Amino acid sequence: MSVRIVPLVVLLGLPLPVFAEAIRVSLEGRAALGEGLPALVIHIEEPITGFEVKLKRSDGKAVELKGGGKPGVTRRLPLEQPEGKFHYEGELTVRFPDGAEPGAMPLAFDTELYGPLKLEVRREDVDVAGRTLRFTLSRPAAKTEVTVLMDTGKTAFAGDVDFKGAPAGTPLEVKWLPAEGQVMRIRLRAYDTSDFYTGVDLYPWQVDIPHEEVGFASGRSDVPPAEKGKLDASYKSIADALNKYGRWASLRLYVLGHTDTVGKSDDNRELSLKRAKSIASYFRQRGLKVPVFYEGFGEQSLAVPTPDETAEAANRRAEYIIAVEDPSLTNAPFAPRWRKP
Repeated sequence: MSVRIVPLVVLLGLPLPVFAEAIRVSLEGRAALGEGLPALVIHIEEPITGFEVKLKRSDGKAVELKGGGKPGVTRRLPLEQPEGKFHYEGELTVRFPDGAEPGAMPLAFDTELYGPLKLEVRREDVDVAGRTLRFTLSRPAAKTEVTVLMDTGKTAFAGDVDFKGAPAGTPLEVKWLPAEGQVMRIRLRAYDTSDFYTGVDLYPWQVDIPHEEVGFASGRSDVPPAEKGKLDASYKSIADALNKYGRWASLRLYVLGHTDTVGKSDDNRELSLKRAKSIASYFRQRGLKVPVFYEGFGEQSLAVPTPDETAEAANRRAEYIIAVEDPSLTNAPFAPRWRKP
């Protein structure tokens, strides 16, 4: 007589006992923290009066589990354990009706319980010009599925990169070949060595819209009627860009306001914010459907460095940026607080 056992339970070469094919044992050896626990699964196939499992975990913890049931019943026995990988060894004992001798079977197996797999990509790790992406994984890395999509709709790279079990925290790198256009999206799906995975979509893409600057009256933020033609021309350029690139991702418009160094710094910041809002509102009123955001940088991000109280026309400007995520700004004086008009 014998106990049948599925291959997931590793018996380390020990011989199987000889008693009735009363039960079948399987192992759910992997689980994600918060979604369940590893478990032994006992399938009862012939009459028994009960079973008992006694195990010793690799950290020294003793585990005892009991149960029973009629033929056709399946008992799932969760294995309470900390996060990580553990080895168990012990014995399963089965009791039979009518005074028959109990049967015993050795058990030895491994389990894994993991928290969320974390993938970290910093902004500076996305080197579009160098066609390189760096990232880290919180557990040993098996492979990463990568797709690099250009704003032409062409794919610069699509495939797997094998990391051969690189230790947790190891800087991992993906490269791709040159392709026409700009990188619109980098899609990553990273797998650890236990086949858990996590993913992220990165959008390092943005486009600056060339335009003619609106001339505001001194200290004012309302758009002069004579200047609205410039905004109409800019609106057309923005709409054309949205039609061209919007098929590949959901886009946004960002309006950035700047001033020269004449006047107090705080006043210039406020003035640039109001002018950026006026421009953003104009585009919205013209019928722009994408989300629009604005911010003012005053005299803190000069196009042409000048001394204080210098009326430099090149510094009285706005920027119109189309992007998928908050744009990457060179030498931004502070973290923008993007507002909607």
